[in-house]
Amino acid sequence: MKIAVSATGSSLDAEVDPRLGRAPYFIFVEPETMSFEAVENPYMDGLSGVGPQAAQLIAQNGAQVVITGNIGPRAQQAFMAADIKVITGATGKIKDIIEQYKQGRLSPVPQDAQPTFGMGRGMGMGRGMGMGRGMGMGRGMGGYGAGYSGTSSSDLTELRQKLDKMGEILADIVKRLDALEGKEQKKLLDRKRG
Repeated sequence: MKIAVSATGSSLDAEVDPRLGRAPYFIFVEPETMSFEAVENPYMDGLSGVGPQAAQLIAQNGAQVVITGNIGPRAQQAFMAADIKVITGATGKIKDIIEQYKQGRLSPVPQDAQPTFGMGRGMGMGRGMGMGRGMGMGRGMGGYGAGYSGTSSSDLTELRQKLDKMGEILADIVKRLDALEGKEQKKLLDRKRG
């Protein structure tokens, strides 16, 4: 059996990272021998979809169980499709969490649990020359059970689609701002030279 843990570092002494898709590392542990492999998360800085991408990476590395702090709904769906058990709410050192798992003190999230949003991080995009344009797109802490508001799955799907679209719009805005500010800086440099 192989267990994947979202991690802040590349060893068993690292802490469990509460953000699955934004964790810097995934530690893949064989619980019987405690042998492990640390894999860097290439998706941690993506604009959107990092949870499902992380889930795919974890599945490709052969994990049957994933342990993390929080998980978003699309990552949960990806794990369900891959028949990977999910354990959330984990905190502390990875070696201690694996011991808790071996002792049966950690329980997987039920397959029919309704997740709320996972943890995101704001994408403040300040631009020089006094033109800060913070665009926080973080999603608050999520979880299961008590955090579920009873919203229908069609409402959640619609909101997720809108959020994904907003991420695309934000990326386009940032790209265009960078281009325009580059032109303005070039004009200033040309004036100083000329």
